[in-house]
Amino acid sequence: MASVEHFSNLIADRLQQQSKRIRAEWSALPTDRARHFVVDNLLPDDLAHEVAEKFPTHGDFWRQLNSFRERKKTFAKLDALDSVIASITDAFHHSTILEAVEALTDMNDLEADPSLYAGGISLMQRGDFLNPHIDNSHDADRNRYRRVNLLYYISPNWVTDNGGNLELWDESVTEPLEVTSRFNRLVVMETNKTSWHSVNPVVADASRCCVSNYYFSKTSPDGSDYHHVTSFLGRPDQTVRRAVGRVDNFARQFVASTLGITRGKHLGRGTE
Repeated sequence: MASVEHFSNLIADRLQQQSKRIRAEWSALPTDRARHFVVDNLLPDDLAHEVAEKFPTHGDFWRQLNSFRERKKTFAKLDALDSVIASITDAFHHSTILEAVEALTDMNDLEADPSLYAGGISLMQRGDFLNPHIDNSHDADRNRYRRVNLLYYISPNWVTDNGGNLELWDESVTEPLEVTSRFNRLVVMETNKTSWHSVNPVVADASRCCVSNYYFSKTSPDGSDYHHVTSFLGRPDQTVRRAVGRVDNFARQFVASTLGITRGKHLGRGTE
């Protein structure tokens, strides 16, 4: 059984193998949407399939999210699952991976979050979706800015036509760049004030499985002091959801800023 250190060494080696391409692509991406890079075949095939086999696609432990904003299942108490799921998740918190991502993105003060605030595993099945949004700007205590999302997809044979794919939007949220949630693929994307992203609806009778992690830093992405809640819009053809989203975002931002409520419910490790 692979340990956290074994996973982290394999991932770090893969990032190093791809480092020249990653740096070139990261610096060349357009500035009107989130910078990101993609690494395919992240793990050896047999190990990636082992992770997929241990990933739970059924059970009553999942936290179900269901609103106009999103429909998906999440879970962060990974010690309750097969240890390989906790190990692959925790590998992304290892210093070898953190330092590799810093070197590839020129972000010099990143910090991992083994408490899994907003991280963990997610499951999306037919009809599930995640509408265009920007992630909340900070960690649970509003001490650090959220800077990087790390998304590892582990659904064998996943194809673009299944839906359930990551979309990176321009600042006006009108034109998406679709990134297929391909098996054994890692996507690393920047998070800031304008990093609108989504997951288009799953249209296949299949489970879209993802391991999510986040890096934070005390340094603001643009040097300014700001704070915002997770903010959703509808898709370009969802005019009503767009209008409702703007009102909903304003109301939740008002509560967070005006009333001084800065900490959302933390559903990571060690919480109920």
